[in-house]
Amino acid sequence: MRIHPQVGADNAAVASVTAALTAVMAFSMLQLFLLGALGPRIVPDLGMSPAMLGFTTTVGFGTAAVLSPAAGWVVDVLGPRRCLVGSLSLVGCVLAVIAVAPGYVVLMVAVGLGGAPQALANPATNKAILAAVPTMRRAGVTGTKQSGVQLGAIAAGLPLTALAAVAGWRGSVGVAAGIAVLAAFWVWRALPADPDRNDQGGNGIGVTTERSIVVGWLAVYSLFLGAGMASINTYLALFAERRLEFGAATAGMLVAVLGVAGIAGRIGWAKVAGRPRVAVVLPAGLACGSAIAALLLAAAELVDGLVWVAVIAVGAFGMAGNAVSMVLVIQRAAPGRAGRDSALVSAGFFAGFAVGPPFFGARLPAIGYSNGWLMVAAEFTTAAAVAAVWVLRDRALRHPTGGAASESGAHAHRRMPGPNVGQEQA
Repeated sequence: MRIHPQVGADNAAVASVTAALTAVMAFSMLQLFLLGALGPRIVPDLGMSPAMLGFTTTVGFGTAAVLSPAAGWVVDVLGPRRCLVGSLSLVGCVLAVIAVAPGYVVLMVAVGLGGAPQALANPATNKAILAAVPTMRRAGVTGTKQSGVQLGAIAAGLPLTALAAVAGWRGSVGVAAGIAVLAAFWVWRALPADPDRNDQGGNGIGVTTERSIVVGWLAVYSLFLGAGMASINTYLALFAERRLEFGAATAGMLVAVLGVAGIAGRIGWAKVAGRPRVAVVLPAGLACGSAIAALLLAAAELVDGLVWVAVIAVGAFGMAGNAVSMVLVIQRAAPGRAGRDSALVSAGFFAGFAVGPPFFGARLPAIGYSNGWLMVAAEFTTAAAVAAVWVLRDRALRHPTGGAASESGAHAHRRMPGPNVGQEQA
C-alpha cells in the first residue's frame, strides 16, 4: 500500500493513526452501547419491553457475525481507508435513524444496519495497521485501538447519558451521529491513501494450510471467549443488584471498573503479544485467567468484596483475549488476506456475543447466578483448551523434529518485515 510520507517516521503521525483507529472501534458498537445506557428512556418512549431491548444485542452481533466474511473480502479489495470512512459514515446514518425512530421496527432495522460497521471495524483497522505502523509498534497500536470498544461504552454511559438528561435520548443519539460523521473526515485525513484496486496484494489463492489453521483455531477460540464475556457484560449489573444487594450507582460503578480493567488489559497484554513466541501461548493463558475470574464471580455471594476482584480479573484477562487474537492475525496474515483473516476471527467473537447472553438468560431461572457463572467458567475453559491444542499443533508444524525450525517456520520468519512500514502487502 502507498504509505503516508510521515507515517512510520514521525511519532506524531503514528499517534494520529492510533487515535483515529481507536475512535473507529469506539463508534463501531456505539449504537448498542447507547441502547443499553439509554434503555430506561427508550423503552417507555417506544413502548418496548426489556426483553425487546435485549434482543437488539442479539440482532446487532448476529448481523455482524453473518456479514464479517464478506466485510473482510471488501476490505481486502477496496482498502482500509475507504472502508473505515464508509463505516463511520454508516454509523452516522444508523444513529440518525435511531434518533428519529418512531417505533420498534425502525429501531431494529437500524440495529441490523449497524452490524455492517461492526463487521468492518477489525478487518479494516488491522489492515490499516499493517499499512501505516512500523512492525515493532503494531502490537501496542493494536491493543490501544481495541480498547476503543470500552471507550465507546464509557462515552455512552457518561457524557451521552448526561446529555440525554438535558436534550432527551433522541437529541443525545443525534449528537453522536454528527460526531461519527466528523470522525469519518478525520480518518480520511489521518490514514494513508489506499492503493489502486488492482494493487491490493495477494488474492489469497494458494494460502498455506498453516495460515488457514491459525484463523480457524482463533475463530473457535473467540466463539467461546465471546460467549462468556457477553454473558458477564449483560448480566453483571443485574447480578450485583439482585443477589449482592448493590444499589444502582454501585452496580454501575462495578461495570465501569470492568471497562477500565478491560482497557488496561487490552493495551498491556497486546504489547506483550508483540513478541510472536509469547503471543502464541497468551490466548490459552488469558482464557484460563478468565475462567478463574468466573469462578470468583460464582463465589461472590459467599465472600464480601470478592466481586470486585472478580470483575478486575475479567477485565484484565477476558477482555484482553480478543486484542491478542487480533495481534496474532496481524502477525500471521497471508499477503492480501489481512482483512479476510481478521473478519473470520471476528465472526467467531460476534457469534459468541450473539448466542452467549440468550443462552445464559434462558438457563438463569433454573440454575441461578452462581451456577450460571460456573457455566461461563466452562465456556472460558473450553476456549483455553482450544487455544492450548492449537499451540501444540502450531509447534509441531514449525518444529516437527523438535530441533531446527521447519520450512514453514523459516518462511514465517522471512515474512516478518523490518522496521520500515510498507514492505509487505496487507
